[in-house]
Amino acid sequence: MQILPSAKRPLGEVIGSVLRENVLAERDHPPFNRITMDGIAIKYIDWERGLRCFRVVGLQGAGVPPLSIIEDAECIKIMTGAILPDGADTIIPIERLTWEDENVLVEDTAIVSKGQYIHPCGSDRIAGSQLLSSGHLIGSPEMAILASSGNSSVRVTIPPRVAIISTGDELIDVGKKILPYQIRSSNERAIEASLIHHCQAIVTRVCLKDDPIIISQAITELHDKNDILILSGGVSMGDYDFVPQVLKDLGAKTVFHRIEQKPGRPMWFGVSKSHKPIFGLPGNPVSTLVCLTRYVIPALKHAMGLNTTNQETVRLTKKVLFKADLTYFLPVNLSSDGNGVALAHPRPTNTSGDFISLARTKGFIELPQGQDSFNKGTSARLFRW
Repeated sequence: MQILPSAKRPLGEVIGSVLRENVLAERDHPPFNRITMDGIAIKYIDWERGLRCFRVVGLQGAGVPPLSIIEDAECIKIMTGAILPDGADTIIPIERLTWEDENVLVEDTAIVSKGQYIHPCGSDRIAGSQLLSSGHLIGSPEMAILASSGNSSVRVTIPPRVAIISTGDELIDVGKKILPYQIRSSNERAIEASLIHHCQAIVTRVCLKDDPIIISQAITELHDKNDILILSGGVSMGDYDFVPQVLKDLGAKTVFHRIEQKPGRPMWFGVSKSHKPIFGLPGNPVSTLVCLTRYVIPALKHAMGLNTTNQETVRLTKKVLFKADLTYFLPVNLSSDGNGVALAHPRPTNTSGDFISLARTKGFIELPQGQDSFNKGTSARLFRW
């Protein structure tokens, strides 16, 4: 998939977006010798000479220019976050002090080392160094970094525009009268939820009858207005599975059709004449969500420029048997043992239509083709919903 375009956006509009530029430090971090404890600022040489009583000559708060220590035995009362006063090089915390008018006594048991409770200027990063790289997802730490670097706006990926087309004569939307032989259309809403959650996608949903003319017209209309098309249903080999042929007639190039996996074997993927990606997901709800999570979401994250190198691995809590010579996607719930090892508790669905059971799961694991038995403790890759 091609990388999606980017644009400058105000800082308040980029939460959850993918950063598309490197961010450099505006100043040293911290930009001054920053105090990390309320107390007094002293010259360490006074402490070395045995002084334990200091005369307070000022109060140094945060956000004001530095005061100065000039004479021996002087100190400045100081607050967390303030700049280190000129002439001072050590902080004694307030918990070790007793106040007597303009003087302060340091308790006999206090342990003092030169430079303590001072966050040195530039000790985190120096001015001009790289703080964030393109591909970061902007969360709360990234937002703090962007603000601290003086960025009022930043370049991010423009959210993808995605059209979801769900097909099936039996599908009835919420709020409409339903007959005994019909079902509520839920796939497109589940797809939409995942796309918004993972990719901040701008989504258009349509639900269509199994009519190749209607499907063709919808694909043609939605193609030009969106970056990606996702179809749900109609990709298998039945009499009403029109999607692959409709896409072929529209000039789309098939990259693959059918994957040796369960669930979701009939999945289709291709590109339009304009090189826009088209995903044809199976209509059974479990298959739809598995294929969406395993293939579509990672592809979209790549297109958004997101760095996604981490892979979660978990261990099975019991033996799993699977006779078919296919890759097996098994829904699981999660926990951890006393050593912090992530554990996967198998939660197989009744059928690939049993999407209700997925509410008890956090995702699914991928068990490789060519093996029919997976022992307790087997490590497997995890995909979260």
